[in-house]
Amino acid sequence: MPSTSIRKTEYDQDSRILSVWFVASGKRYEFEDVPLETFAAFRAAFAKGRYFNDHIRNHFRYRLVEAGNDPG
Repeated sequence: MPSTSIRKTEYDQDSRILSVWFVASGKRYEFEDVPLETFAAFRAAFAKGRYFNDHIRNHFRYRLVEAGNDPG
């Protein structure tokens, strides 16, 4: 099901970085050292915003990616 809060996600298995783009702000954040299992569960979650809030937000270090550094 499409999320109303999360526009897009990408995961780099080698670096274990999860990139999340948000609908409301348009901003992208990178979350560090995210296990593949967490990303897989996030993708499979029916309510992605809820999963994000419960299992990713405040659980992993993150950084805002400046718009000029966003290839997409």
